[in-house]
Amino acid sequence: MLASQFGYVLRYPHRLAGAAVRDPIGLWDTFRDKLVQRREYAERPPYTAQADADWQASLARLAGIEDRSAEFAALWPGVVSEVRAKGIDVGPESYAGFNDGDTALVRAIWMLVRGLEPAQVVETGVAHGFTSRFILEAMARNGAGRLHSIDRPPLDPATRAKVGIAVSRGLHDRWTLIRNSSRRALPGLLKRLGGIDLFVHDSLHTERNVAFELEQAWKALRPGGVIVVDDIDSNWGFDAFAKSHSGFRSLICEAEPVRPDMRRFNKKGLFAIVVKDA
Repeated sequence: MLASQFGYVLRYPHRLAGAAVRDPIGLWDTFRDKLVQRREYAERPPYTAQADADWQASLARLAGIEDRSAEFAALWPGVVSEVRAKGIDVGPESYAGFNDGDTALVRAIWMLVRGLEPAQVVETGVAHGFTSRFILEAMARNGAGRLHSIDRPPLDPATRAKVGIAVSRGLHDRWTLIRNSSRRALPGLLKRLGGIDLFVHDSLHTERNVAFELEQAWKALRPGGVIVVDDIDSNWGFDAFAKSHSGFRSLICEAEPVRPDMRRFNKKGLFAIVVKDA
């Protein structure tokens, strides 16, 4: 991943120069994060854990919600087809080497939004916007809620134009997209909101970044609120959070990518759900 980033810079030096003029601090943050990611992945083995074999039923019990997965199943194929019709690949490494939200992750978030009816939801990482789309679809059915998404703009303008492409225009009235890094935008956003009901981490998957985001979100999360952490097997951030905090119950779930993800120990990946004690 790091090699591809530097390769991109060598091919398009004028875009790097433009980014340096527009936002030098942001550009430096981008490359520093890539270096941290490279070091972390080299120094530590992947985090592995046993997923709950029946996590949907466990999630319903844990969060006190109904299993609304049938609603999701009726919508998911149509949204995937809609995005593919725009010439967009779907699945592992389909967004500049990164993944979109997989079927299981988005289904879990759908269940949480429909069941908890959160007023304020914050997510980090948008990519093509599958997770954003289903959060907003669920809010529309609920008739309440607002989504704030944070996503650092890619250097490549073609990739940048695809951010959130899965989100239909009719859902934008409940959506605020903040084009910045979570490190720069998340603290101020959470302070303005005062409290949140659901937080979704799906941005840069390093222990450093996950630890930062979860710490910020935990302080703003209302009692009974939920944190969803994607790709926990790619770093040790969730493990560090779980060992240093109390007052929550958690669940580990196995991802369901549209094709095998060969970078993962189980060829699928893992995500975690954390429910703050009421």
